[in-house]
Amino acid sequence: MKKTMMLTALLFLAILAGCSTDPKYKIEVTKPIYFQADTEVPFEIKVTEEEKAVEGLDVSAAFSMTNMDHGMTEVELTEGSEGKYGGNVKLPMGGKYEIVFTLEKDGKKTEAIIDYEVKKPEGVASINGDWITNGDLDFYKFINSLQLAINRETDQKRYTGDQLKEALSYWDSQEKLVEDKNQLLTQIIRLRAMAMLAGEKGHTASAGEIDTEINKVRDQYNQFETAKAMIKEYGEEKFWETEKQQYQLIVLSQKVQKDIVEKVKKENPEMAQQEINFQAQKQYEELLVSQVNSLKIDVIR
Repeated sequence: MKKTMMLTALLFLAILAGCSTDPKYKIEVTKPIYFQADTEVPFEIKVTEEEKAVEGLDVSAAFSMTNMDHGMTEVELTEGSEGKYGGNVKLPMGGKYEIVFTLEKDGKKTEAIIDYEVKKPEGVASINGDWITNGDLDFYKFINSLQLAINRETDQKRYTGDQLKEALSYWDSQEKLVEDKNQLLTQIIRLRAMAMLAGEKGHTASAGEIDTEINKVRDQYNQFETAKAMIKEYGEEKFWETEKQQYQLIVLSQKVQKDIVEKVKKENPEMAQQEINFQAQKQYEELLVSQVNSLKIDVIR
């Protein structure tokens, strides 16, 4: 009799365990964690249950290395939107970590553990996993400086006296802007985003098309002594090789622009060319914003 009662009790406990209402949270790291010495770096996770975003959690994370003893680093996360939670963490080094997440809602605590490899960043930002490097920033900085030098030389030929002084003063004021990291990143992201969209639309940039554009810009630079001197100092072979890579992206983005212009013309056959260009540029900017928002862009601070 006692044996029968014991078996019944064990069966009841097994049924209770099988009917457990503990949440089954799934955690995905949506903002990668990169190691930077002596620096807090941001990271973000998304919490889901049965593929639905979970909101209203109190979340903390405890980082510990799996192969070394560097103690534990604990972080409180702040809730964002759509089941996303973020925080900042300063880690002792890159490597393999075990991250223990404590998730609490309505007084009920749950733990979730993931293994994660923290790597050093390969650049200053990434677009869908492709890195923007410091070398990319330096080249864009040089291109901006080159254009600034051309503008100065143009105005020196065009103006004299107070007009020249005013023009040169304006270009001087633009020096910091052309070196601004955020401005440089924006330029790079805009071009790469539209080139990617062109590829999605089936466009390609042939060697002949790229060479045609390169020859145009080469002719332009050859008109200015300052530009020629700057390119020579930079390294002509290095400059034109990098410029060729940029013009592959430029040719692709130009094809997206052309598509939009033709679309506006077709939809508005009576519209003047100036208005067509205006409307096309407006649609291009709207398309650009949509394309950028569709990409996974991580900026390393």
